[in-house]
Amino acid sequence: MSSRVMRTLEEMAPRVEVYSIDEAFLDLTGIESAISLVEFGQQVRARIGHWIGITVCVGIAPTKTLAKLANHAAKKYPATQGVVDLTNPDRQRRLLALVPVDDVWGVGRRLSKRLNALGITTALDLANASPRAIRDQFSVVLERTVRELNGESCIELEEIPPTKKQIVCSRSFGEKVTQFELLREAVCEYATRATEKLRKEQQQAKVMTVFIRTSPFKDNEPQYSSSASGELLIPSCDTRDFIELANHLLKRIWKDGFRYAKAGVMLSDFYDPGMFQPGLFDDVSTRSNSQQLMSVLDTINQSGAGKVFFAGQGLKKDWSMKREHLSPAYTTRWDQLPRVK
Repeated sequence: MSSRVMRTLEEMAPRVEVYSIDEAFLDLTGIESAISLVEFGQQVRARIGHWIGITVCVGIAPTKTLAKLANHAAKKYPATQGVVDLTNPDRQRRLLALVPVDDVWGVGRRLSKRLNALGITTALDLANASPRAIRDQFSVVLERTVRELNGESCIELEEIPPTKKQIVCSRSFGEKVTQFELLREAVCEYATRATEKLRKEQQQAKVMTVFIRTSPFKDNEPQYSSSASGELLIPSCDTRDFIELANHLLKRIWKDGFRYAKAGVMLSDFYDPGMFQPGLFDDVSTRSNSQQLMSVLDTINQSGAGKVFFAGQGLKKDWSMKREHLSPAYTTRWDQLPRVK
């Protein structure tokens, strides 16, 4: 559904940044010469609603931070009919006076407490603050926010997503795990999923972290959490390398006598293929046909994750997350299409 929405937006605007699964920034340069911005926003709502059946809200402003606030207002106030145009400075100031500072993009509750102590309680208060003083007391990031609230664009549109710096794969277990072998299967599963994502990014990783923990909500049970990191001699995107490393790391942190509720892996220290410079005496030999084998596995599993898997991932997977209440895949599964009576 998300990709369909984004494709629709790309047909309506010259430049689109996919910010998240349900949010995007559009460059509307030149649009106003042909149609009013509010009317364009209504067209966006109408087309996505008609083609995909999803209701969206549109916030229009000269900066990303103001556009986020405009979108917030479009959702909150029904009279806007889902579209708010904040290109007018007076309208910007009126809205900023109504918005608590912790609702500003990038501020949040923790930072807002420090701002409140300085008498900055609304978005307008923050906009009126001295950018230099905010930079000295907080950070250059918050200084950019102040400038953005005043209509000065400081955050560029990113049509090409930046390369990820880490990949995390973790899940809570459907049943508490008390056996090392079952926990090992889960960690191998997560290592496999993480390396699949790594290959989709066309990257290689050198460092892996494995973490495990009991449930923090079970006060009557012994508590334990731990993590361990290790690195390969040379970067890789071969699942076998990371399964082997994951097993080694898990053995370092495993302790008997606990009911484990969650585990996960994180890959970091990424390199473009062929860009790593090994040491003079490093053994840089790699597995034969590694790239071809991983490519074949990915191709086969495209039609259904787990069609071909490593033995270390286990067969029964009693530890896997419960999915009894998973929402039907109405748009991608023929057997789950809604029935009209």
